[in-house]
Amino acid sequence: MNKLNIGFIGGGNMAEALIAGLTAAGHGAAHVHVTDISQARLDTLHQQYGVTCYGDIARLALSSDVLVLAVKPQQIDEVLGKLGAIDGGQTVISIAAGISTARIAGKLGEKAAVVRVMPNTPCLLGAGMSVLFSKADKIHRQRAEYVLAASGQTAWIDEEQQMHAVTAVSGSGPAYFFLLAELMQATGQALGLPRELCEQLVGQTALGSARMLLESGKSAELLRQQVTSPGGTTQAALEAMFEGQLPETVRNALSAAAKRSRELA
Repeated sequence: MNKLNIGFIGGGNMAEALIAGLTAAGHGAAHVHVTDISQARLDTLHQQYGVTCYGDIARLALSSDVLVLAVKPQQIDEVLGKLGAIDGGQTVISIAAGISTARIAGKLGEKAAVVRVMPNTPCLLGAGMSVLFSKADKIHRQRAEYVLAASGQTAWIDEEQQMHAVTAVSGSGPAYFFLLAELMQATGQALGLPRELCEQLVGQTALGSARMLLESGKSAELLRQQVTSPGGTTQAALEAMFEGQLPETVRNALSAAAKRSRELA
C-alpha cells in the first residue's frame, strides 16, 4: 500500500490532513501527488511534505492509482468533467459533502470504483473520524481505508442514505463541541476566572471526558449518571439544561444538519 500513487485534487485543509497522516505513517512522499488552483498552496505542500505537484488534473490522474476528490461540492462537476472516463483499476475517493457515488460514477463511467467518505476536522491532528461507503471491490475499499486510517479512525456504512446522519453526527459534530466549549469558557470568565485558566479547564475537561467515553467501556448515559451526585452542583446544572430544552435543541440541530445534507445531494 505504501507504494500506491495517491493523487489529491484540491490541496485544502482536509487534503493536507490526509497527506500529513500518510507521510507520517511512512507513505513515501514521492508517491503523493497534488493539484490545486493555487500555486502558492502547492508550493507550501511541496516544501512541507515533499509531495509532487501538478499544474493540471489530467496529468495527475494519469500518474495516480488512487484519486482523492478533495474539493467543495459546488466544484465537483467541473473537476469530474476534466477527469473524464476513469480506468476501472483506479480508486476514486470523494470527500465532497452531499455528492453521491452514483453522481460521480455517472460522470466518470461505469467502470469507476468510487468510495464516498465523510471525514471531520480532527483529521488535522490524526484524531479524525471518517465514515466510508462504497459498492466497489475489496481492493478499492482497502485502498480507501488505508488513506483515511492514517488520519484517525474509520467505519463503514452499508447504505449510502446513512451518510446524511453521519454528516449530522460526526461530520459537523466538532462544531457542536466547540460551541459548548466557547460557551463554557465565556461563562467561566463571567464568573470571575481568568481567560487562560478557563481555556485550560474546558480543554482538559473535554479531552478527559472524550477518553472516558472511548476507553471506559461505559455509555455516555451511565457516565453522566456517575458524575451526577443527587442534590449536588452537577445536578443543578443539568436540571437547568433540561429546563432550557437542551435535549430538544440538540435533536433539532442534528436533524437540521441531516436535512441540509439531503438538500445538497
